[in-house]
Amino acid sequence: MKMYVDVLVEIETKHLDKTFTYHVPKELEAEVMIGKRVLVPFGARELEGYILNIKDSSEMATKDLTNILDAEPILNDELLYLGKFMQKQTLSSLCSCYNTMLPKALKASQKSQIKVKKEIYLKLTASLDELLKEPITSAGRDVLSLFTNADAVLQAKANKVSASAVKTLLNKGFLVLEEREVYRYNLDSYQEEQPKKLNAEQQKAYEKITASFGKPQVFLLHGVTGSGKTEVYLNVIADCLKMGQEALVLVPEISLTPQFVERFSKRFPKQIAVLHSGLSNGEKYDEYRKIMRGEVAICIGARSASFAPFKNLGVIIMDEEQTDSYKQENNPRYFTLDILKERSKIHSCPLVLGSATPSLDTMAHAHKKIYAYLPLTKRANNASLPEIILVDMAEEMQARHPIISRELECLIIERLNKKEQIMLLLNRRGHSTTITCSNCGFTYRCPHCDITLTYHRTTKNLRCHYCGYTKYITDTCPNCQAKSLSYYGMGTEKLEEYLEEIFPTAKIVRMDRDSTANKGSHEKIIKDFQEHKYDILLGTQMISKGLDFPDVTLVGIIDADASLNIPDYKSNERTFALLSQASGRGGRAKKAGTVVIQTFNKENPVLQFVALNSYQKFYAYEMNIRKTLKYPPFYYLALLTIKSKDYEQASNEARKAKEFLSNNVSNETIVLGPATANLFFVNGIYHFEILLKYRFDDKIMPCLKELDEMILLNKKVTLDIDFHY
Repeated sequence: MKMYVDVLVEIETKHLDKTFTYHVPKELEAEVMIGKRVLVPFGARELEGYILNIKDSSEMATKDLTNILDAEPILNDELLYLGKFMQKQTLSSLCSCYNTMLPKALKASQKSQIKVKKEIYLKLTASLDELLKEPITSAGRDVLSLFTNADAVLQAKANKVSASAVKTLLNKGFLVLEEREVYRYNLDSYQEEQPKKLNAEQQKAYEKITASFGKPQVFLLHGVTGSGKTEVYLNVIADCLKMGQEALVLVPEISLTPQFVERFSKRFPKQIAVLHSGLSNGEKYDEYRKIMRGEVAICIGARSASFAPFKNLGVIIMDEEQTDSYKQENNPRYFTLDILKERSKIHSCPLVLGSATPSLDTMAHAHKKIYAYLPLTKRANNASLPEIILVDMAEEMQARHPIISRELECLIIERLNKKEQIMLLLNRRGHSTTITCSNCGFTYRCPHCDITLTYHRTTKNLRCHYCGYTKYITDTCPNCQAKSLSYYGMGTEKLEEYLEEIFPTAKIVRMDRDSTANKGSHEKIIKDFQEHKYDILLGTQMISKGLDFPDVTLVGIIDADASLNIPDYKSNERTFALLSQASGRGGRAKKAGTVVIQTFNKENPVLQFVALNSYQKFYAYEMNIRKTLKYPPFYYLALLTIKSKDYEQASNEARKAKEFLSNNVSNETIVLGPATANLFFVNGIYHFEILLKYRFDDKIMPCLKELDEMILLNKKVTLDIDFHY
């Protein structure tokens, strides 16, 4: 009987989103398993793909598959199911869903061949005492002394003692070579720490979570900044591991990983794998295989870690659950929370969502008792919440203090004199946002996008933060050749420059996407600041969450209005979360903390709620706005973006899409648009948008799927569908 397999080939385009059948040569039949990668002929090419089905017949003539690439399946039953679940939720291609779940080395792709790292070890062929009785040179004895407390020694290490002696010992048969796999990423060794005593609120939260082991219950652990949410996580995981189960812990930013990993490593040494974008492809490959092999029981990581291939999860934790980075912004545009809820059901284990500023959707679920609500209202060490001061920058502008207000400047000087530390948040990287010639009016703009270029002083170039275009800048205007360029707007680089001028003795470090581009830079900056090598940590939103520095007693927020002015229904929510989280970095130990928020809009209700440390008042205020304007969590949103290099094609297809939707969705569903996108022309492509607001409409998904298939027929136009809730 012949064997055939259905293979999902690595092409991620939607019109080829299906399996293709191949015959399995007799010599490969024994290796065939669902979930393995294979090499198959596809037209004139050879491509990789995933085996999704095995059968004993085919209705059409088939080609032979070329090779089987894996010893064990890389997609287990759970991951196979999650890929199909994600495809249904996001209307993306199935291959793109599977590929987003895996590290690069395991994706079905001809460009992702990463090898296992191996090192050569030396082993003794007899006991050390016996070999030392043999006639051996003094160099040979020095080499053998390396084995006094070791059963194997790296050949490279022995060669440093005497390469010729190693060769002689090998030739005499006293030593043999052994190849061993080694992992590229290894955590630092920390001295094991004992659990801290939980306060009454922490103990209650811990008991409720552990009582739900074996059930797919979702918890919201709502704790003010510094309330000890991490200690609750650690205690819950300790119980989980005692039962022989595994734990998955997600954090939203790479910058949070170092401190998180250190705390977990001190409690659970040698039981942790780490998965995030800061690792090399080889390191991710090794960490992923540690989990597959059952060598670790805990995985800590960012969004991609939600697919860690654990087989017996006992608890899932999603820290800072409100963070936007948990939503993938390119296809497949999945919500991490959706994936984790599904895994919670599959493994029948609790899912804990932790936050000081929960998303409105999550808090609404808690109010409806869909999620169990666990409040932590006090800081774990009984420290008081910081004093928050709102400073009116309109007055400061008149007093010629446009960047650092007089109050913040005085407080910085005071903290520097006390040898205390300061954190300053400016959520805009680069040096200047606009460069204009004061002689002729020329402004540097991206040739591929309809936006101005941002100047980066450290690299002396202009950069588009949307398409990546860069241009070297000179001091003369390219239009009129006058030396009259003016720099407007301010990013973290320019603020750093200004701080160095007014606080010349202060040691300042900047933490943003530019300063942390090199591998290990997050860890180094955090460690150096922790060790008090710097007085001031200046950064973007990556410094606003989760970091814990006992000596930080002052937090300054520069240009607090920036995120409020973004035309997005979530701008209030994001601003409240960002400012509250950043404020929470101050006064976390015994020393009292102060937060200065600089704003041109001091009476704005959102800023007033931040100053009051009142999430509940903000929640009531914002929910009222959302209900009136029909936004989540009262309505679901689907944003359709029609894109093309041809303006007319994009415009016409958008009009047709609007007409189709209006005629096919239910009467209660609101169809808005088409309109030009906020970023209309990006990377040479025009963008039109249609927004759907809907509640319970069974027609939505079939309708969007049909529209997607219709637009696929026009090869000059693409459709992106992005769900929001």
